[in-house]
Amino acid sequence: MGDRFSSAAWAQLSTGTALLFLAQSAGGQSIEPRAYSPAPVGTNFVIAAYSESHGAIPVDPALPLSDIDLKVRAILLAYARSFALYGKSAKFDVILPVADLNGTATFHGEPVERKVDGISDPLMRVTVLFHGAPAMNAAQFRSYRQDLLLGASVQISVPVGQYDEGRLLNLGGNRWAIKPELGAAKSWGRWTVEAAGGATFYTANTDFFGGHKRTQKPIYSAQSHLIYNLSPGAWIAANLSWFGGGRTSIDGIADNNLQRNWRARHRRCATKSPNLFQGQCEHRGFHAHRQ
Repeated sequence: MGDRFSSAAWAQLSTGTALLFLAQSAGGQSIEPRAYSPAPVGTNFVIAAYSESHGAIPVDPALPLSDIDLKVRAILLAYARSFALYGKSAKFDVILPVADLNGTATFHGEPVERKVDGISDPLMRVTVLFHGAPAMNAAQFRSYRQDLLLGASVQISVPVGQYDEGRLLNLGGNRWAIKPELGAAKSWGRWTVEAAGGATFYTANTDFFGGHKRTQKPIYSAQSHLIYNLSPGAWIAANLSWFGGGRTSIDGIADNNLQRNWRARHRRCATKSPNLFQGQCEHRGFHAHRQ
């Protein structure tokens, strides 16, 4: 199954800086090349993106659903700002997804149909590069050459999205989630290798499917990216990621749904203007899901 993302973004800054943080928050399973890239202090990003997916979309991989046939259309609105934190390069970003979900699935042998639209749970994240990227103004950034970067981030999912306790498929999760992560990047000329590892922790959903209490163990993740910079503002990347854990329990009874997922994907991005970050990203890939 392939996805296509088209985006238009406006940034107070130089060429060559990209921000890609469109994530799948429900399962903590995002694939994000260049998540640990610096930008000049005071840079603002505003992003609008559209996504459309069809087929066996794992909206919540921990749900015991089969024969999934869904169509999800989403608009993602995002804002980010870079800032200095004790002399280090840092960034804050927030994402608000608005989605339309329509389709069918099978739950314990019974057909389930769902049609819903609204907002999903927003994401907020703080990222700090504690080695290899001091806080820089625009003039200093123009002469900056990336070598080894080490960083960390914390992302929070806020449970304010659409949720109906009487339905299995919802756009929101009715629970908080927090994901701490460590990341590293090393550049050699036009080539960059990135790696990151993290874990997503969840609070309990105390109103799950008719008033039950649903808990979930942490989902652990690791991902790597090989990036080639074609020109300022244009690059391609090959991505590989792994996710494991996430077993759920309902009213204290454990489900047999331990997750072990692999994903591979390639992505290509290019800007249309050297001063106005306005462009398009495309990605295609596959995933393997095992419980």
